[in-house]
Amino acid sequence: MNSNLEQYLQLLWKSVIFWSFALGCYIVFRFLGLEDEKGLIIAPEYKGLISFSYVMGISATVGVVLGFLYASIEFFFEKIITKKISLGLSLLFENSIAFIITIAILTITFSTISNIFNIEINTARGWWTQDKTVWPLLIYILLSSFVFSFIKIALERFGSGMFLKMLIGKYKTPKEEQRIFMFIDLKDSTAIAEKLQHYVYSKFIQDCFYDLNSILLPYKAEIYQYVGDEVVLTWPFKKGIRNSNCIDVFFAFQKKLQSREKYYLDTYGFFPQFKAGVHGGKIMVTEVGTVKKDLAYHGDVINTSSRIQKACNAYNVSFLISETLLNALTFKAQFPSTFLGEVLLKGKQEEVKIHSLTSA
Repeated sequence: MNSNLEQYLQLLWKSVIFWSFALGCYIVFRFLGLEDEKGLIIAPEYKGLISFSYVMGISATVGVVLGFLYASIEFFFEKIITKKISLGLSLLFENSIAFIITIAILTITFSTISNIFNIEINTARGWWTQDKTVWPLLIYILLSSFVFSFIKIALERFGSGMFLKMLIGKYKTPKEEQRIFMFIDLKDSTAIAEKLQHYVYSKFIQDCFYDLNSILLPYKAEIYQYVGDEVVLTWPFKKGIRNSNCIDVFFAFQKKLQSREKYYLDTYGFFPQFKAGVHGGKIMVTEVGTVKKDLAYHGDVINTSSRIQKACNAYNVSFLISETLLNALTFKAQFPSTFLGEVLLKGKQEEVKIHSLTSA
């Protein structure tokens, strides 16, 4: 499946569920039991509209529509606008546009109800500024929109599964997990940095990592950290070996860069080439920090992965993988491997068997 389409569909189902749930909660707070309230006088033409089940049905429909539109706006901003402006401005513009669209949807909804029930509901231009009864709903939707944006930022920062585990405090004490780590580093970074100077070089690296991010979703990769011109990816072990995700992601990144070779050469005079090392095994993961909370991974797997990547220069190859991880994979024929032997990686006492991989 196309990476952009998969990314949009992921955002879409989350948005639809969120807005259906958010509007459902509002209806419960606002209308539950209202039709049975003693002493409440309801005009005859509105009696059919006060039914809780009827209002809940309308809110579910509006929630689906809002979810679809908000997801589309969010996706558009993420792909076109967010790269060019700050996160704060992006959130402000995005939610302002969503607010205007919400008013348009409510106007259409109230006009439809007015026609079906043959009752007079004011939907003239600026009606929402005059009808104070709708203000609580608009404020609730606006606040919910910001809440959804912040939840999305948190999910992107930690990954959906990891974020939920942090919420329930799973990593308050260290936990052992099996994970795969891939270190990806820019080749000849020192020479490129000297030629481009620090500002242009930073833009160069920024573009490279944007391209990397654009292809990650289908391969279930999580970004652990960026360190200068190096990025560290990680997977839960089963997700990483499934469909050879921990291999395919690197060659998909290479393919993405090749598709933009002309852009890089025209803009920077350099075409970026990266090298990668990947290894997997048992690791400890825990929550660290109080001022800035984060997840930290500790263990030999990380050090080994990093040193395997650094060995790429010695063997003049772009991709190295440990034999331990290679044996755990269901391999794809288009990525042939070459056994390079047992090597004593810097800082380790035991030799590690490594293989190089190339794209056919």
